[in-house]
Amino acid sequence: MADHTHVLFVEDDDVIREATQLALERVGFRVTAMPDGLSGLEAFRADRPDIALLDVMVPGMDGVSLCRRIRDESTVPVIMLSARADSIDVVLGLEAGADDYVTKPFDGSVLVARIRAVLRRFGHAAGAQGARAAEEPSGGAVEADGLLRFGDLDLDTEGMVVRRAGTPVALTPTEMRLLLEFSAAPGTVLSRDKLLERVWDYGWGGDTRVVDVHVQRLRAKIGQERIETVRGFGYKLRA
Repeated sequence: MADHTHVLFVEDDDVIREATQLALERVGFRVTAMPDGLSGLEAFRADRPDIALLDVMVPGMDGVSLCRRIRDESTVPVIMLSARADSIDVVLGLEAGADDYVTKPFDGSVLVARIRAVLRRFGHAAGAQGARAAEEPSGGAVEADGLLRFGDLDLDTEGMVVRRAGTPVALTPTEMRLLLEFSAAPGTVLSRDKLLERVWDYGWGGDTRVVDVHVQRLRAKIGQERIETVRGFGYKLRA
């Protein structure tokens, strides 16, 4: 099935880069493959891809720095590729703004599935998620026309706009999805596994660090006190 998604792939290993590019093109993706971070940034600015796959360890500009530069300019989804699942680079990449990560070596079909999962939640699920957040009970926070209010935080679930004390807050699509999940049930504890399933579309066990780092990033934008940690269980939005 044809898939016109444009993927920017930055990887310095020639064998991995060529094999992965072929695997992605085989399922219909259009791939721009670059061997280093500087050329990857140039390609991103020139082509504006739909998604970026960035290896952590690339020359010129490492993948974490490249992710940070991309995130300064765009909310395009970013997946980091790391050789070690327990690497500090994974957390650094997520803190820099990556939406997910895949550990090398990886199976081509697994990478394709993760790419499609990210694109689904970016391209299609946000609207349905916002509708669900507006329809479900919200602890008295719901206002007219899909506006949810939590203290000084306003969430427009129809326009996908967040304001804090009247000032717009710039959220990535993943951060917005996370906030929508919390706002659909304020005061209710959501486990990390449940958030992985609902926000990241993981039908299997995933790394809960992805959730923790994104909650940290969301807190920095909407207020540290707004999302409460319930030790041993998960997180909840303070109503």
